[in-house]
Amino acid sequence: MNACPCGTGRDYAACCGRYHGGEPAPDAETLMRSRYSAYVLGDVGYLRATWHADTRPGELGLDAPGEPKTTWLGLTVKAHHVIGPDTAEVEFVARYRIGGGRAVRMQERSRFLRLDGRWYYLDGDHR
Repeated sequence: MNACPCGTGRDYAACCGRYHGGEPAPDAETLMRSRYSAYVLGDVGYLRATWHADTRPGELGLDAPGEPKTTWLGLTVKAHHVIGPDTAEVEFVARYRIGGGRAVRMQERSRFLRLDGRWYYLDGDHR
C-alpha cells in the first residue's frame, strides 16, 4: 500500500490516483487534495488541467533544472465551505522545504468553480 500524499491515510490508487487518472473530483476539497498530491508527484499536466483557464499561468516551473528541489512535508485542510451550487472555498495549510532550507508553512484560502460537472481551481488568497 502506498499512502496518498494528501494525508487522508488512504492508498494513493483509491484516493488521488483515481482523479489523476481522469475521474472528476466530487467536490472542491477532494480536488484541492488531489492538486496537492500532484504538486508532491510533479504532475504538471494534472495541475494545468484542473486550473481554471481564466487564471491558469502560462507555465508551471516545478523543480526547474538548476533550482533547488521542493520537498512537500504535509497538508492540513482547515475548512471546506460550499458557497453556491458550483462554487466553494477550501482553507488549508501546506508545509514544504526548498532544498536544504527551513520548512515553510503556507496557508491559503482557495476558490473553486464547477463547470460542466468538473471542479477547477480558480485562485487563492495566501494568509
